[in-house]
Amino acid sequence: MTPILMVLIYVGLSLGPRTHGQGGTLPKPTLWAEPGSVITQGSPVTLRCQGNLEAKDYHLYKEETSAFWLTWIPQERRKKGQFPIQSIAWQHAGQYRCQYRGRTHWSELSDPLELVVTGVYSKPTLSALPSPVVTPGGSVTLQCGSQLAFDGFILCKEGEDEHPPCLNSQPHARWPSRAVFSVGPVSPSRRWMYRCYGYDSQSPYLRSLPSDVLELRVPGVSEKPSLSVQPGPVVAPGETLTLQCGSDVGYDRFALYKDWGPDLLQHPGRQLQAGLSQANFTLSPASRSHGGQYRCSGAHNLSSEWSAPSDPLDILIIGQIPDRPSLSVQLGPTVASGENVTLLCQSQSPMDTFLLTKEGAAHLPQRLRSKYQALKYLAEFPMSHVTSAHAGTYRCYGSYNSDPYLLSHPSEPLELLVSGPSRGPSPPPTDPTPTSAVPEDQLVTPTESDSHSGLGRNLGVVTGVSVAFILLLFLLLLLFLVLRHQRQGKRWTSGPAQLPTPKKKPSMLP
Repeated sequence: MTPILMVLIYVGLSLGPRTHGQGGTLPKPTLWAEPGSVITQGSPVTLRCQGNLEAKDYHLYKEETSAFWLTWIPQERRKKGQFPIQSIAWQHAGQYRCQYRGRTHWSELSDPLELVVTGVYSKPTLSALPSPVVTPGGSVTLQCGSQLAFDGFILCKEGEDEHPPCLNSQPHARWPSRAVFSVGPVSPSRRWMYRCYGYDSQSPYLRSLPSDVLELRVPGVSEKPSLSVQPGPVVAPGETLTLQCGSDVGYDRFALYKDWGPDLLQHPGRQLQAGLSQANFTLSPASRSHGGQYRCSGAHNLSSEWSAPSDPLDILIIGQIPDRPSLSVQLGPTVASGENVTLLCQSQSPMDTFLLTKEGAAHLPQRLRSKYQALKYLAEFPMSHVTSAHAGTYRCYGSYNSDPYLLSHPSEPLELLVSGPSRGPSPPPTDPTPTSAVPEDQLVTPTESDSHSGLGRNLGVVTGVSVAFILLLFLLLLLFLVLRHQRQGKRWTSGPAQLPTPKKKPSMLP
């Protein structure tokens, strides 16, 4: 047996030449810890040594350092191989072995037991890259990181007796306080839940608090839920967001997670009515860290299989870029129903993309890549065949490719007005119409639009008055001629056809 440095911790006894000389003549005992060998600081634990039926007494040894706490264990507990610790502390951590004495001989030493104390340092974070959703048979990378300068990290699988139950890793070369672990292949028939710890290699049996549990989602064939957000996906810091995950399958629980981020929340499903279920996830107050892409999954209580993930939902945090773009519309904010319009978002400062939002709209913001033109960065948002549904208040934002979920301050609001029928485009006219002074695809200001529409109406009135005036002049002239002939004593013998025709009479006017 390879010599090891041990300190005898049984008060009043020592391993003399006779003990070592007789060691190994009996089978080695078994040493274990209850409830386990990894114990949170302040919790109770009992080390148990079990020999054969001839065992009369037990000794427990801690390698390299003394174990002063054993001096307080009653004799009757030691004779039964029981070594309790009422409240474990960092001094209890280490590697232990035990030995028992038979009628005349001492047994071999047990296999070593590593007693680990957790909670000595603050907990690290555990995340799945790029997402905790893993296709069946696939693998995923788990990252454990901390703000403390740990030079060792341990990843442990929860809930199952695996060999080995934990994986050890050194920090990544590029990330001094992070370590990555590859997990897989995964299957939906088991639950994949993990925690990680950080530690200092100078004290390997002292670990940090465990990270929050990360559960991998292995989607099955069941229907994916839907994910929505109230009041909307564009939010200012400090506001409250509620993400709603719902399904008509009737799932018992839902999980919300963020791509390239830690597993966030898991809530029980609330049955809305027969076959419908929903869970609400509140993010408050919203902050820079909440920006990103989210998905959710559903599951039944009696199954470890999760549904397919929902479609992605982007949460955008405004005010994270100091610049503010401007928003304008060609020739004016009023457009006739059925025409085309283009909204222009531009900035003097460099922007990779621009987003256009409409106040109160349920659809997601439009996003376009910017282009550099006339010493400005800009994007054009066209709208074809506008209707009253397009009317409303619009704003635009800028963002960088490096973090597309963090937006600039909003532009000043722009109100788009759509003139014409309120229920869709007007039906095509059945008769020819006068040519308008303004092309159909030209945008005008409210004053111009009102003046032209009023001019069309006034033109009809003026035309009618003119015709009536000409007819009145014709009748007056006819009456004048009749009176003239009467004064001359002539009889009126000819018909009206002798008079000038109405078509020629207007040409006689100045």
